[in-house]
Amino acid sequence: MQAKLFTPLTLGDLTLPNRVVMAPLTRNRANPDGDVPYAIHAEYYAQRASAGLIITEATQITPEGKGYIQTPGIHSGAQVAGWRQVTQAVHAKGGRIFLQLWHVGRISHVSLQPDGQAPVAPSPIAAEAQTFVASGFADVSPPRALETAEIPRLLEDYRKATENARAAGFDGVELHAANGYLLDQFLRDGTNKRTDAYGGSLENRTRLLAEVLAVITKIYPPKRVGVRFSPFSGFNDIADSDPMATFAAAIARANEAGLGYLHLVEGEMGQSRDLPPEADIAKLRAA
Repeated sequence: MQAKLFTPLTLGDLTLPNRVVMAPLTRNRANPDGDVPYAIHAEYYAQRASAGLIITEATQITPEGKGYIQTPGIHSGAQVAGWRQVTQAVHAKGGRIFLQLWHVGRISHVSLQPDGQAPVAPSPIAAEAQTFVASGFADVSPPRALETAEIPRLLEDYRKATENARAAGFDGVELHAANGYLLDQFLRDGTNKRTDAYGGSLENRTRLLAEVLAVITKIYPPKRVGVRFSPFSGFNDIADSDPMATFAAAIARANEAGLGYLHLVEGEMGQSRDLPPEADIAKLRAA
């Protein structure tokens, strides 16, 4: 097993020198003036450049997508410049690094949102969850529902963020569709009560995922893109009546895009990896 772990692996047109992948880990270290990564980020990721692949901490695609203090973004010129220092440091040590694209949806607080606005979500359902703001932990704020007419603007946010990731020198991107954040909220029937083309049926609830992937894979080759799901986690007050069916459909959508990899969280976030009786990770991976 150890010998195989340290053998090369092909990911699209990338050759990874080993099969050790650094998972995304939120650090809350960004400069509070503009959510910009700086020298400490370059040092931190360069120290880990011997991994086969690094996936960065979750990085908000837009100010609206921010849910915690001092998390980095990828929507401004200063942020692109900060991340470029990181990719240059990692590449100088022979590493490979993907950026994780993040929009938290309803897991936010008005103090973190532009002009103190309400966070957005597929439906106006408040989460029983907390986030971290300047004064400490706080209950997340009630969200408003994204209007159907706002979806093109959201897709443009993903497109621009992906272009910025490429400009910053990242080797690829991972789409965060897990852990109760925006795309996960659209997938699950516990948080998505919409009656438009983005709610109701599995086809509709996976529509936004497919549209975001279509945008991203016009900027990076599909094999330089991954997606993260957490089918059986209730983290951030997320729930679904039939996660096997929901995530089989979501994985099928991802397969249509021809992505480089699927990143599945097993069990609960930060808790037990034990699964409910109906859960079958192996079946989902084979979908």
